Amino acid sequence: MTTTHFSDDEVREAVRSRYAEAASLSLAGSPSSCCGSGESGAGGCCGEGSKLQGVDPITSGLYEDADVPFDAALAASLGCGNPTALAELRPGEDVLDLGSGGGLDVLLSARRIAPGGTAYGLDMTAEMLELAEKHRAEAGVENARFMLGSIEDVPLPDASVDVVISNCVINLSPDKDAVLRESFRVLRPGGRFAVSDIVLTRDIDESLRGVVALWTGCISGALRDDDYVARLGAIGFEDASVEVTRRYDREALEGMAGQLDPSHLPEGMTLAETVDALDGSFASAFIRARKP
Repeated sequence: MTTTHFSDDEVREAVRSRYAEAASLSLAGSPSSCCGSGESGAGGCCGEGSKLQGVDPITSGLYEDADVPFDAALAASLGCGNPTALAELRPGEDVLDLGSGGGLDVLLSARRIAPGGTAYGLDMTAEMLELAEKHRAEAGVENARFMLGSIEDVPLPDASVDVVISNCVINLSPDKDAVLRESFRVLRPGGRFAVSDIVLTRDIDESLRGVVALWTGCISGALRDDDYVARLGAIGFEDASVEVTRRYDREALEGMAGQLDPSHLPEGMTLAETVDALDGSFASAFIRARKP
């Protein structure tokens, strides 16, 4: 079986281009799926657009119990969790969202940390920042700021925020240690790392890790749950833990596999074999840690 390996820059560009197209479609008022290529090729980690809420197995029902007044931002959400509900944000805190996309979690955070706190959203995709700023203006949120940049090189000074959140983005980075180091750097002493992400609960075939379609689909770029904890500890975080929030059954996998382009799979591997290889291997999780 042939395994195709891609450089870090190629992975980043694949992710950036898919999210850029998803944002452009949202700006144009057209729904798109992030889990499959479709005609547009748009998408990435999870479902996009309110029409997919409740259908996409990764995206559905994440904010059902939350008071979300930002309908447009919710419709453009690409996440796999609801980190703002789990991070226990408090008024006066400053928050950074890594890979803020259409801005939903930034806007929710801004509301919870007011008065006195600022919510920063960082994204590498100009189209996503345009979409997020549109949502911020429509919602009338004043304590949110959106920045263009890389989550591996955060454009904020040391010890500048109290909480780092993220929603199904860190798994997309080809240099996760850099992301975790930057998170540690920008946190103030006692600051909290509180992210939703896709994690692997067992090893998957190495051949699947070289598939860009699966990188931008959150699966093959994900860390093992225990590896995530170990990396956080090695960087200096304390009390690191992974709490699984949603497991994906075979039916969910078959739905996602049906949206993959077979040409992106390893040579000789069918979609059915891909499902077999991934069955029981990944889940959405909430990852916590604290900076001493």
